[in-house]
Amino acid sequence: MEERPTLTETEVLYSVGFALILAGVFIIVLAVIILSVRSTGTGKVRGGGAVIIGPIPIIFGTDKKSLRTVLLLSLALTILVLVGMIIRYWLLT
Repeated sequence: MEERPTLTETEVLYSVGFALILAGVFIIVLAVIILSVRSTGTGKVRGGGAVIIGPIPIIFGTDKKSLRTVLLLSLALTILVLVGMIIRYWLLT
């Protein structure tokens, strides 16, 4: 019997990462199609975003509610990253 080749850990991680990227692109395309079909043209557009450079978030938005939401999400992400860095430091030393 011939032995099948085994996948290394990096090949598995590469395959999982590629599959996640494809799934994300598919979900984005599906969401755009669904939103374009369901849109009626009578609504308010609100939005916001954040660019996180190091530990400093740069936040922008169209109204106070979206700014507050983006601010809270960016602060939560910053805290999560800092906690992860501290835990990783403790585990490696």
